[in-house]
Amino acid sequence: MSVKTSLRASAHRTYTNIVKAEGLCVSFGKVQALTDIDLAIGRNEIVGLIGDNGAGKSTLIKALTGVVRPSSGRLYIRDELVDLGRYSVRRAHALRFETVYQEKSLGEKQPLWRNFFVGRQIVNRLGFINVREQRRIANEILQSHLGFRSLGIDANSTVSNLSGGERQGIAIGRAMHFDADLLVLDEPTTALAIKEVRKVLDFVRWIKESGRAAIYIEHNLAHVHALADRLVVLDRGRIVADIRPMEMDLEELARFLISLQHPHSGIAA
Repeated sequence: MSVKTSLRASAHRTYTNIVKAEGLCVSFGKVQALTDIDLAIGRNEIVGLIGDNGAGKSTLIKALTGVVRPSSGRLYIRDELVDLGRYSVRRAHALRFETVYQEKSLGEKQPLWRNFFVGRQIVNRLGFINVREQRRIANEILQSHLGFRSLGIDANSTVSNLSGGERQGIAIGRAMHFDADLLVLDEPTTALAIKEVRKVLDFVRWIKESGRAAIYIEHNLAHVHALADRLVVLDRGRIVADIRPMEMDLEELARFLISLQHPHSGIAA
């Protein structure tokens, strides 16, 4: 399968939702981290996940991607019920879920082609790594999909020579090449300059254009409000709002989030 074919493949599947949670709960001992989470994410959709620190965003993502095991509830992936007792990170990867973290997830001193294929090398019939093919595919992704036209960036370039926005693009491109249907983006614009932020936001738009879905975790309300198709607000482990940006402008959204933290302040959305 060519890179372009791989990037389009998800758009032709017939399932209704990529992932759907019903009554999902997560507890750590006596601490209830998530309570009765009902959430569905469809194809071709960017869902902004917002909430204060400790609201449950990270726990929800970990539950959806197999890092932590829900204590109760149901999880469907492409409309099929998942056995939560056997669900794991490895299983989530096999089901084409990928997470792009804000922390360093690339090998600083390694060339880009190695970063694209780490743990998933292309081998020839003798079992040796096909370096030439990996470089060819990496260059195709860089030029045709990520828009890296600079003569100074190719498959042999090292990660240490890239800007923050370019590194996020590489991580996103790597996930999409391996046919991820759902990408989780954990604050991808943190600590980036304005020019770099624009690059990352363009990469996120590319996810949707290719028929994928994304969960976009972001503290910058302006970014997530402008980019997301839906906004899901978590507070104390519960979903307290699931809206479209047109239903609540940026100022109203900010007031609503403040009111969650100060319920008796008189601030209202």
